Amino acid sequence: MKAKRRIADPFDALGNQYRRDIVELLARKPHSVQEIADQLPISRPAVSRHLSVLNRAGLVSDEQVGARRLYRLDEPGAEAARRYLAQVWGNVGVRFKLFAENTRPRKRSRGPRELTALRTAGPRSSRGS
Repeated sequence: MKAKRRIADPFDALGNQYRRDIVELLARKPHSVQEIADQLPISRPAVSRHLSVLNRAGLVSDEQVGARRLYRLDEPGAEAARRYLAQVWGNVGVRFKLFAENTRPRKRSRGPRELTALRTAGPRSSRGS
């Protein structure tokens, strides 16, 4: 299996919707350029360019199988991106829960319109008239 040296940021590579679509396809099983192009509204040369970006970012590797070149998700590259996201975002849920549990809702203050409406309505009688 051929994997190029990683030279690009995987998150920059995933900034394009077509590249994210390609990664999702490759996460299921390896595909050739033609198979990917058949499932997306872009040309084979465009698919090849996107695969090249993903390859340089370490997210995709390729392998010659007979006359075809198959592309697959590069597990170590994808795992490195996942670990980074887990490191950065892993405790967000816990921190949000602590914040929510330890924060009182603010009392709603009456705005100028509500105060004006209260002043113009006058005192209310408790007796029915």
